[in-house]
Amino acid sequence: MSTILSKTTSIGVASAYVVNASAVNISVPDKIWNTCIYVRLSREDGDKVESDSITNQKSLIHEYAKSRPYLNICSERIDDGYSGVDFERPAFKAMEKDIKEGLINCIIVKDLSRFGRNWIDTGRYIEQIFPFMEVRFIAINDNFDSELAREANDNITLPFRNLINDAYARDISIKTKSQLEAKCRKGDFIGSFAAYGYVKDVSNRNRLVIDDFAANVVRDIFRWRIEGLSNQGIASRLNGMGVLSPYEYKRAQGLRLTTPFKTNTRATWSANSVGRILKNEVYLGVLEQAKRTSKSYKIKDRVDKPKEQWIRVEGAHEAIISIEDFKLVTELLRHDARVAPAQDAVYLFSGLLKCQGCGQNMVRKLVPSGDKKYAYYVCVTSKQKKGCSPRNISEKLLDESVLLSIQNHINTISEMERILQYIETLPIKQLGVQKLDEQIASKKKEVLKYQMRKAKLYEDLQDGIIDKYEYEEYKADFTKLHNDAEQSLSRLSQEIDDIVNNRTVEHKWIGYFREHENIESLSRAVLIKLVDRILIGKGNRLEIQFKYENQFDKVIGYIETAQQMDSSCCLDLEVLAYGS
Repeated sequence: MSTILSKTTSIGVASAYVVNASAVNISVPDKIWNTCIYVRLSREDGDKVESDSITNQKSLIHEYAKSRPYLNICSERIDDGYSGVDFERPAFKAMEKDIKEGLINCIIVKDLSRFGRNWIDTGRYIEQIFPFMEVRFIAINDNFDSELAREANDNITLPFRNLINDAYARDISIKTKSQLEAKCRKGDFIGSFAAYGYVKDVSNRNRLVIDDFAANVVRDIFRWRIEGLSNQGIASRLNGMGVLSPYEYKRAQGLRLTTPFKTNTRATWSANSVGRILKNEVYLGVLEQAKRTSKSYKIKDRVDKPKEQWIRVEGAHEAIISIEDFKLVTELLRHDARVAPAQDAVYLFSGLLKCQGCGQNMVRKLVPSGDKKYAYYVCVTSKQKKGCSPRNISEKLLDESVLLSIQNHINTISEMERILQYIETLPIKQLGVQKLDEQIASKKKEVLKYQMRKAKLYEDLQDGIIDKYEYEEYKADFTKLHNDAEQSLSRLSQEIDDIVNNRTVEHKWIGYFREHENIESLSRAVLIKLVDRILIGKGNRLEIQFKYENQFDKVIGYIETAQQMDSSCCLDLEVLAYGS
């Protein structure tokens, strides 16, 4: 039987042989080839699961080899779930090792795309590496066999096929990335594993639902941090209670995962693992995804994206932690809160005390006196002799003074709430809203009048009644009057909005203070919830800045406005004098 051979030199420098089996008669060589079946599947490459399934690939290759007794099937190598754009695949590497050890000298694949989609590397293997190592390569559906040949005018088809496969992989990579970003923007969860405290919804794997047990642990972690425990103190408590760490908890549920944070044989809670939970906005119902990307479809190494490029969706799932508690903990983590020696809790006033002179932190130090030691807070700048005048206060006096100030402030807020409730019983018209409505109607007429005058002014200019100089002068006057009237109208409308809104708004912040109205001693949780910072001045003078000062001032202003509008409304505003 005759054969038509044609040796080609394609993109590489080494040679390969191709054959068109339908055009020529082929003689079967006597040599026996120790053959490896190689199959690969990856949805990332856009592979059609039905036609390119592992089973279908193997079945096709075995059927092909059955009629060719010189192909001795020695092994099967399967890369299931690996992209074809690079050759860092475990089964492919194992096949390379078999080649080096002389166990095989022939490879069969269903088609070139199963072998690889990177046209440069695919061509290098087929045209350089395999010929050098005397390995036969067969791609069935592409009618390619490196030991046979076809007409010379078909010699360039192999590089083009590899190039098409490469372009297809690039196109699929772009589409896949675009689809994933679209899902992220919809609020769909695309991660492999849910964050601790959540599980994937069994009816919708792209939605997170609360895992009750783990969610309670997360709530405890936030509560303990607010109460004064340090991150390490929380970790020690959890380990002492026998609570599984997030990694071990997921493994106990049968999930197969790896983590770079595991350092021991059995992962335990640590200060870092607690810190990651305390900083994670997923517990607010927020999904932040698309934080990393690959440099290209060929380079799979992941790189971090700038935070402004992350995809953030609020309300994507049910929150475990309230926004108030999360903000509270975030503020705590920003404080320079030292942990007491040999204890798991931070000092009561850590991170809250500032020197009124230089604005720096006040630090705690112990002063021995006889058999006892007394705690004082001193200015760190003064202590280091860097210019600030000496300021210090005993911890005992500080505790008593702050407690008294908080009690007085809570009493003030309670009285404020009583006055607000009284104002809500008054008819709207009694608070001057009717009078404001009349003023607004008058101002609207005034605005309309100046608009009409400006229009008439232009007509006078066109009719020659006034010249251009007079027109510009009158126009400037009317424009100023018109703008003044509009500003007055806007101010009056805002006054009505303030009255109506303050009558209906829920002053949630008042409840934060009222829940501590019977306070008899200070705790870390109370201080963090109610106090923004404490300024220490000369002579043990304190200035306490409470949280929600802006809301406090707005309510005071509203009450004052209500009293001015209704002369019969006798409100005792003196009790609301701010400052302790």
